Amino acid sequence: MIEPIARGDGNAIQGTKLGPDPRAGDTDGVGDGHDQLLLRVHRAFVAALLSVLTSGACTHRGGAAAPGATPSGILAVAQRVEHLDVAGREPMVVEHPDGSLFVAGYGLQPRPTLWKSRDRGATWTRVDVGSEAQGAIGNSDVDLTVSRDGTLYFVNMFFDRVALEGTQIAIGVSRDTGATWVWTTLSQTRFDDRPWVAVAPDGAAHVIWNDGSGVLHTASRDRGVTWSTPTRIHSQGGSSHLAVGPHGEVAVRIVPLSASGNKFDPGVDLIAVSTDGGTTWQKRPAPGQRDWAQEDTGRVTPRWVEPLAWDGAGRLYALWTDTTGVWLARSADRGGTWSSWRVVTSRTISYYPYLVARGHGELAATWFSGVGGDLEWRVARLQVPDDSAAPRVIQSAPLPLEVWRPQAAPGDSLHHGTGGEYLGLTFLHDGGLGVASPIQNPSAHRVGFTWWRFAAP
Repeated sequence: MIEPIARGDGNAIQGTKLGPDPRAGDTDGVGDGHDQLLLRVHRAFVAALLSVLTSGACTHRGGAAAPGATPSGILAVAQRVEHLDVAGREPMVVEHPDGSLFVAGYGLQPRPTLWKSRDRGATWTRVDVGSEAQGAIGNSDVDLTVSRDGTLYFVNMFFDRVALEGTQIAIGVSRDTGATWVWTTLSQTRFDDRPWVAVAPDGAAHVIWNDGSGVLHTASRDRGVTWSTPTRIHSQGGSSHLAVGPHGEVAVRIVPLSASGNKFDPGVDLIAVSTDGGTTWQKRPAPGQRDWAQEDTGRVTPRWVEPLAWDGAGRLYALWTDTTGVWLARSADRGGTWSSWRVVTSRTISYYPYLVARGHGELAATWFSGVGGDLEWRVARLQVPDDSAAPRVIQSAPLPLEVWRPQAAPGDSLHHGTGGEYLGLTFLHDGGLGVASPIQNPSAHRVGFTWWRFAAP
């Protein structure tokens, strides 16, 4: 147990007893359109999950990590700070070269939401990213990255909560540590969805998204002043994740779901890699097996973001989950061949993973596990050796999440939500890890995020 909790105003408080949000029309206190899709799949998912977990189809061993993991090593929490403000669903976090921290999220507010800390996460202030007239438009999926020269890139999606479909992708760029922003509208197409942004070592910025008719890519080579005409990487599928390697390699994860869950393309489960800045792409099947299904059919394992990451040696990694735990794959030939390991074995379902990498096989990951009152999340550091030996894994203890959704129907038990489809994390300059988790408990008048720092090993 981690107490006391530090609030963003510097005052220590004790943990708050949680309770479900009684509002029936908004599943997480944010009101985004994806909640409507979650309500549709809710009962089917719970039924399918209980069927798998209570049947003899899978054998689960409690808490076992991959061979080679430190048996008693626990990733320690060095800092936990709550910042209560407006909602910050699916928060993403980066550390600027000057040491400032930034957290991005979204909620009911129509403008993009960004926070900044100048004191290593002890206190946070909201950043003025500009007005709607200046192009600062977004109320849904976000991503955030920073280049070596300190340029911040903040991409946002706008979602029509009446039609339940995306309508725009816009990106803001700041060259003065978030003081001022210049916005560019990248797309205004029906079903625009799930943007990602990443920057290459040479400063080239890459953005992807989907529109129900495939995955698109654009790039800027002048610090966001201009952007290339979008081109289509693939004519089907969704933009599940984006990663850029140490030599400018671009990897894109393409999955069956797209258009905010309105479109499903069976059999599309790919990784596309470009070595020429996005001009051409080599597409290959993703490693591993997954139980993809359309949103309203109650697939067993919740899926949306299937993360990729490159380490400093140019090796590509993929992370995914299934009913037995968390899986990692590594490719030394840009996705041509893969080595795979189950790095965490779980006795309950694991889902919605996220992954970052740096150095020589140094990785960090987050994921959720359990449902209802058993829902929790973890963070882990992984060190992947050069040979075929399994990665060394150091996990945190199970960590709490203050996100509540009302029950979808009488008798349903899944009212403790995740507040998004991943938990973003970053390596910090001091060798530690930073994670932001959402706070969405409107009935207790608590919305915002929790900043977590995990000490370096």
